Amino acid sequence: MQKPLAYRMRPTNIDEVVGQQHLVGKDKIIRRMVQAKMLSSMILYGPPGIGKTSIASAIAGSTKYAFRMLNAATDSKKDLQIVAEEAKMSGTVVLLLDEIHRLDKTKQDFLLPLLESGSIILIGATTENPYINISPAIRSRVQIFELKPLEPADLKIAVERALHDKEKGLGKYDVKIDDNAMDLLVSSTNGDLRSILNGLELSVLSTEPEENDQIHITLKVIEESVQKKAISADKNGDSHYDVISAFQKSIRGSDPDAALLYLARLLEAGELTTAIRRLIVCAYEDIGLANPQACSRAVQAAQVAQMVGLPEARIPLADAVIDLCLCPKSDTGIVAIDAALDDVRSGKATSIPDDLKDAHYKGAAKLGHGVGYKYPHNYPNDWVEQQYLPNNLVDRTYYQPKTTGKYEQALKMRLEQINGLKKNTKRS
Repeated sequence: MQKPLAYRMRPTNIDEVVGQQHLVGKDKIIRRMVQAKMLSSMILYGPPGIGKTSIASAIAGSTKYAFRMLNAATDSKKDLQIVAEEAKMSGTVVLLLDEIHRLDKTKQDFLLPLLESGSIILIGATTENPYINISPAIRSRVQIFELKPLEPADLKIAVERALHDKEKGLGKYDVKIDDNAMDLLVSSTNGDLRSILNGLELSVLSTEPEENDQIHITLKVIEESVQKKAISADKNGDSHYDVISAFQKSIRGSDPDAALLYLARLLEAGELTTAIRRLIVCAYEDIGLANPQACSRAVQAAQVAQMVGLPEARIPLADAVIDLCLCPKSDTGIVAIDAALDDVRSGKATSIPDDLKDAHYKGAAKLGHGVGYKYPHNYPNDWVEQQYLPNNLVDRTYYQPKTTGKYEQALKMRLEQINGLKKNTKRS
């Protein structure tokens, strides 16, 4: 029985890994470990299908070590003992232990001395945050690397590689895939390359060749194969970004019905990650200081959505969308930081007042650094008149508060109090 395409296309060396260049790129940590043959045990964590198994396979292939795969939840201590015996006889074994967050204490206690001796190089794989869900005993003996979601460009590289590989991939078929079909394929599974390759294989093998023996993969074929509908079939892909734009603008415009509709379109197209990202951006960009608690609630909803995945993710996201739509709005944060960035980029913010400079080293006083600095907590109202902006920007104002929310009203009152103290100080 032939293995699935995603299994066959697993990389055999570090150069074949798709994405994750912050770990396997030139001069990056995992590549350096492989090149120096100085492997250490590690945990790779991130969403499903983004390369945890691939990196483990590539490490083993690049170093020529024996490679074994186990699952912490379903494989027994006896299975670990078999790997340990193999390591004793043949030298180092690279062990990919999937779902390592479910490793029980018995298996953990068996593994720990093997990690200490280096006879087993453990590569733990998990979708859970290891700093929360993995025991300190294991964490202290491994390095922890976070894998990033694969970008569309990375996914397209993997698809093209699978289409042209005649030995392991689909290269023996003459396949033509339409641009809009490719776009849907790489966006249909929230960056899960395993699902993308399996969907690709299904589409190729289930499509009748045309008279010239070419297999033509259309948008409709991909929709059927991955069971996702394209947001729109327009060829230039503008509608994808139009839906995202309409989603944020509907929240900004306080229309929960429209915002829910566009959220539904994103979710139906498999764009969970896009919806989550846009929701959080919108919370801080458009609600911001008018209701900071709503921003926190949006982040919590996003975290829950990521934990449970679709279809259940629609529930916390819908709650957050309604919440944000009906909140008071304020864009003062983004307006303020953009104004400050403009001054930085135009070269107006190159100096710092001497009394604000770091004084925690010998010789600082001779340079005048930190001299004359007034510690605000030593003064009434925890405030004292002091210049913080550079001389050339001393009268510059970035933050202009609004009064649409109670929280920002309170910030405005505090700012007015401080400005009043400044005026009184200057008069005296």
